[in-house]
Amino acid sequence: MSTDQQMNEVQEILNILDPDIGHFPDKLAKWIFKIPEFLRGLVLILKGDIVQHLDFDRVKVVSTNIIDNTLRESVSDLVFTLPYRDTSKGDGLTIYILLEHQSTVDRMMGYRLLSYMCQIWNARLKQLANAGVQASHQRLRPILPIVFYTGERRWDAPVTLNAVMDVSEQIAPYVPSFETLFIGVKQVETDELTHTDHPFAWLMTVLQKEQDDEDVMQRALETALMQLDKVKTENPTLHRNAMMYLSLIVRCRRDKNEQPQLLKMINTHTEDEEVERIIMTGIEALIQQGKDEGLEQGLEQGRISEKRTVVLKLVRHRFADISDTILNEISSIDDLVHLDDLFDQILAAESFEDIDFSKNGK
Repeated sequence: MSTDQQMNEVQEILNILDPDIGHFPDKLAKWIFKIPEFLRGLVLILKGDIVQHLDFDRVKVVSTNIIDNTLRESVSDLVFTLPYRDTSKGDGLTIYILLEHQSTVDRMMGYRLLSYMCQIWNARLKQLANAGVQASHQRLRPILPIVFYTGERRWDAPVTLNAVMDVSEQIAPYVPSFETLFIGVKQVETDELTHTDHPFAWLMTVLQKEQDDEDVMQRALETALMQLDKVKTENPTLHRNAMMYLSLIVRCRRDKNEQPQLLKMINTHTEDEEVERIIMTGIEALIQQGKDEGLEQGLEQGRISEKRTVVLKLVRHRFADISDTILNEISSIDDLVHLDDLFDQILAAESFEDIDFSKNGK
């Protein structure tokens, strides 16, 4: 990999980590599917019998600007074209992936897909016309539609046009119909993913548990790491990208207190210096963040303790017969604003009764 490619990759990773740039689940999915072998892994899970007919080594990413600008903010998607291995079968096909991350079920999904597919075909016709291809020779590519859903709620709506129409048996044959490949990552059984034993499938088993308890996440991560070790030697680039994907999930989805341990687990399964650097940078940043927060917390506690001592001295000086109950109450205050207010009240009070020891006392 050239230096420029490495720099571009590192910058892309930094963009994924940057909360001010886009939506993390979208960024992560778009990054992983632009790696041809992981795209192949997705299709292998959903429709394994067609994978052997497609040349994923020559896949191309197509700009999604072809989707109507009025819909651009409400849709996140990816479009790919790739040829058949047997070129006599045709020009190839288009894979359209619609990314759904919110835990809501869109019952208009069938209509949305048809709308986007028609826009892809319209763009294809314009491309052919601009290239001077005569109308009689223009051909559309078939589209393989995929919905990649990572929401927590179970998807219970058919992805069809019939689902949003009142269609009688007599009219049904005239309603456009097409099959859609659908994967609900959080709902699919793990065995349905891992029967392919593809690295992408093992990454999905970790994504499934991204919001689960720490011990559940650790078990999923350790299992995936051991399975991914199988490709470390035969395909180090794929292994490298898998390690990067897992570290991104940990960095952006797990509690900061868990992250150092999880990142160290990943680090023990990689020998790629770039991955190690990014992982260790994350660990060091978390440790430093913890130190900074600990220091600030310590300073705050020091200010509170100092103010509490001053208030106790002042109240004893002003009111010699103050009870131990009141002194204990002041000693238990750990709010600096409350202590400042008490100090001002004690200083100005003409009698003990003028002091309101409640937190909101003035």
